[in-house]
Amino acid sequence: MVSMKDISLRCGVSVATVSKALNDHSDVGEKTKERIRSVAKEMGYFPNASAKQLKTRRSHNLGVLFIDEAGSGLTHDFYANILDSFKVTAEENGYDLTFINCNHHAQDMTYLEHSRYRGIDGVVIACVKFNDPEVLELVESDVPVVTIDHTYDQRTAVISDNIRGMRDLVTYIYKERGHRRIAFIHGADSTVTQNRLTSFYRTIEELGGSVPDEYILQADYRDTGAAYEQTLALLELKEPPTCIIYPDDFSCIGGINAIKSKGLSIPEDISIAGYDGINIAKVLEPKITTIEQDTKQIGKKAAQELIDLIERPKTTLIERVVVEGTLLKGDSVRKLI
Repeated sequence: MVSMKDISLRCGVSVATVSKALNDHSDVGEKTKERIRSVAKEMGYFPNASAKQLKTRRSHNLGVLFIDEAGSGLTHDFYANILDSFKVTAEENGYDLTFINCNHHAQDMTYLEHSRYRGIDGVVIACVKFNDPEVLELVESDVPVVTIDHTYDQRTAVISDNIRGMRDLVTYIYKERGHRRIAFIHGADSTVTQNRLTSFYRTIEELGGSVPDEYILQADYRDTGAAYEQTLALLELKEPPTCIIYPDDFSCIGGINAIKSKGLSIPEDISIAGYDGINIAKVLEPKITTIEQDTKQIGKKAAQELIDLIERPKTTLIERVVVEGTLLKGDSVRKLI
């Protein structure tokens, strides 16, 4: 391994000068800096991460706590896109990523213990059981934390605007497309679900409509099987809905299959809408009416907020960052009036 001493011998300068040049100190001339950096690159020099950590008291390593109970892992379109954006922003700022949930129980470590074992500077938390005691232990510790789509007291959160998103979606279906019998198959209980469900009811009420209890059913996010069964239940009602909103675009596939199994067509016989704006919603025929969440901005904001908490803890505010989505009208909601 190439050391600063090796570079100093090649350049004919002291080790201290090499160190100052590589760290861009002002008391070393630009020509000397350029020459030392050129030689360092030529010799394949890389700074020792452990030594750098001792000096800065930072590992420049961010932890990611991500547990997808549906088993999709990083094929989960929505969170994969968020984490990709998070990764890009972190790397642009000189940070690496470590997943702190991978097999940590095999080492008999809690999430907090695993974070400290890995020397992580801060953690982003997404898609977990937010009331899990281990998650709460991490949130209540002195480790900088940013959450995605969930809020804790005294912790920064980056939230997709689910209230406005559902309002925009329902308003389009009700006002622009003329539907009055709108059903909502919502996801499992969470802050996201609660916000969307409340916004659904509130928007229908503000528009002068009403929602029969039998029009509100549950299917877990990305669960096409449950969405299939709940769609059949809605279609078998004495007065079925004219439009069904699903927990997410992926679960829409289950709804589509159920509708086709009844010999019905979308949107001629029944209309559907999703949520998230993943790629599949844009290529299916008909294209799914949905809310496209700004995953790039969510991931970028989460990384920026976490890095600020790490590097500027005394001047960084704990805040709730809300990121708006965009209505994609698609072709899956028929115009009735």
